[in-house]
Amino acid sequence: MKQAKEIAIKITITYVLLGILWIMLSDYFFMTLAHENLDMYIYFQRYKGWFFMVVTGTILFLMVYRRTHELIVSNEKLTHKERQLQIKNQHYHSLFEQNPDAVLELSLDGNVVSINGEAEGLLESTFEELKEVNFRKFLHDEEMKRVTDFFFESFNGLGSSFETIIHLPNNKRKILRCSLVPIIVNRKVTGIFAIARDITHIKENEEMIVASEKLSVIGQLAAAVAHEIRNPLTSLKGFIQLMQTTNTINHDHLDIMLSEVDRIDLISGEMLILGKQQDFHFHHERLDDILRQVLVLMQAQAHLDNVSISYENLAVKPLYVLAEANQLKQVFINIIKNAVESIPKGENGRVAITLNQHGQDVHVIVKDNGVGMDPERIEHLGEPFYSTKEKGTGLGLAVCQKIIERHQGHIHFKSEKEKGTAVEISLPIKEDVDSPAAE
Repeated sequence: MKQAKEIAIKITITYVLLGILWIMLSDYFFMTLAHENLDMYIYFQRYKGWFFMVVTGTILFLMVYRRTHELIVSNEKLTHKERQLQIKNQHYHSLFEQNPDAVLELSLDGNVVSINGEAEGLLESTFEELKEVNFRKFLHDEEMKRVTDFFFESFNGLGSSFETIIHLPNNKRKILRCSLVPIIVNRKVTGIFAIARDITHIKENEEMIVASEKLSVIGQLAAAVAHEIRNPLTSLKGFIQLMQTTNTINHDHLDIMLSEVDRIDLISGEMLILGKQQDFHFHHERLDDILRQVLVLMQAQAHLDNVSISYENLAVKPLYVLAEANQLKQVFINIIKNAVESIPKGENGRVAITLNQHGQDVHVIVKDNGVGMDPERIEHLGEPFYSTKEKGTGLGLAVCQKIIERHQGHIHFKSEKEKGTAVEISLPIKEDVDSPAAE
């Protein structure tokens, strides 16, 4: 309205000024031109009004045309921008509504502003029910604190990705892979997009693969363990037969028999622990203890294949990791078993295991003097169904890599043909302040 008023005032002032100038100048000009000729003066006065209308009409036409043209062009540009904005809104709406992932728009207070249909299905709640929802309804206190920390990180304009578990009515539970994306307008964070995908079935399938590979490992170890147990059983049988023959008890023989029984108990105990189905919970674990327990089992296969296994702990203090001990055992057994099997029969096989600290990580290196591998084969290690063994499935290393990734670690392979292979596993160190060994 203000702009229209300004344009009207400009046109009016222009018209009045032109009229005043025309009257003053035309009268002066016609009087000078006519001198004292009254007829000529009257003739000029008769037609000067028409001339003024033509001149002012032309000027006003040009002014109105120029301004109207500017307004029309500006309006067309505005209409084009509105059309583009509508298209972008439709794009955004399609991305939001048709997204196969659940999408929630959250305010900086954590309130739900809008959600798509997938989010309603995932959370089994309508938009109206989620408007004033407290997310503690879906998350336990520990998970709620962790998710809240990620939420506040987004205030700095940084996105984040994580996995969490939500709990729904009727004791239903879902594992979600989530991303938090800040909404930035004029360089300010005005809200958060929460994007979530249900990966419950994916995790269940991964657990099935891990369990299947575990059973495969246990089956292959069984023969070697049986052979290892047969030796102390033979000793026990011999000493018992000797006692029956002599009808006397030799205390030295009893000590040997007790140590052999302890060894059988230790080996069978480790096999039972490895095979037991356990819930997946992380705890502070001393890595040296895990490795020594694995060596109890692996020595059996090493003896069977005439391979010596050495272990050296180079760390100056006890090293703890946040881990699920049983799954780490599965990784180390698989890696050491591969090292033992890579050594050709009849050769002087050696597998060296070292434990050390590098910065904030603990490194476990398993090195053998086996046949080694070509560089192109190393690139494919860890891919499912790719194996360097004649009867291998290729799932062993794939499972190992998945387990180590869950523990925020990495596996690196180095190998040289006919010289051997080194596998380096790195895991982040977690101090166990409650453990006496860490004091």
